[in-house]
Amino acid sequence: MGKAGRVACIATPMLLTLASLICLIIVALGGTNKSNSTLNKYYFFRANTTDINVKPTDLNIPSNPLTDAIINQTTSAAKDALDVKDFYHVSLWNYCSGDFDNGRDKITYCSPHKNQFWFNPVEVWGLNNTNIDQLFSKELRSGLHAYQQAAKWMFIAYIVALITTIVEILVGFFAIFSRLGSLATTIVSTISSLFIIAFALTATILYATLMGSFNEALKKYNIHGSLGHDMYVVVWLGVAFSFGAGLFWLFSSCCCSGRSDRIKYGDRAGNKKGTYERVESPYGYRDGPVNFQSGPGYQAPHHGVPLDNVGQKGTAYEPYRRADV
Repeated sequence: MGKAGRVACIATPMLLTLASLICLIIVALGGTNKSNSTLNKYYFFRANTTDINVKPTDLNIPSNPLTDAIINQTTSAAKDALDVKDFYHVSLWNYCSGDFDNGRDKITYCSPHKNQFWFNPVEVWGLNNTNIDQLFSKELRSGLHAYQQAAKWMFIAYIVALITTIVEILVGFFAIFSRLGSLATTIVSTISSLFIIAFALTATILYATLMGSFNEALKKYNIHGSLGHDMYVVVWLGVAFSFGAGLFWLFSSCCCSGRSDRIKYGDRAGNKKGTYERVESPYGYRDGPVNFQSGPGYQAPHHGVPLDNVGQKGTAYEPYRRADV
């Protein structure tokens, strides 16, 4: 297999690595542009507050037509006053909010990007230092604290995965020239795959747990949480691409040496460099039939090679010799 075969062997893991990088970039672009409906589909978690409602019994107030009307008016007025939107999408760097427009999501705001971002509903909904804050946070405080800590690790795992994937592509170019380059790329690919898997697992478990806590604590207020299907498809596709690339990098470090077959077996087109060719026998004719003669007094031709030297060290007859020129 020559250099062309080596390049073909490296192309597969290189393309898989590139596909994994694209998946990671899509994750980073989610929620970055409120006007881009395609990118707005990529979010980890969604809070639906369209039908938010507070019942009198939740506030330890007797339920009757008057109190129900007051609470409904108060809830509606509070939602408008606090500018609570119909939904909130949580992405890697920030969150986006918006309203439903004829059954479609209409993003109206995206928060500034922030490293190690985590979604704090009490702060986002402006419930700090309010009675509703105490009502909500006492049920979600412990869950939100755990979510905050896990979100930091998830962000770090993502950044490491992104950087190592880029390094993997750069080092992969050296794999074209030698299997040692493939081995180095395999090591980088292993690190990249580990952090991509760690990121994917953390994101999936983290937001699945948050969704459960969110729904359990806030379902009586008609606030519902759900996961973003498209985001998790991209995340786990990135894991699959990265894992596949690692396997092919490992294969290229064991096989696909890139050495030409002509070096190993000779040129079949006639170039005999590095091969063996037949030489003339010192005991007879090189071409044509051998004329066997016998009888008294017959002595076989020596062709300039004394018979008493045959078999001595350094003078053994070789029917083939190496043709290096």
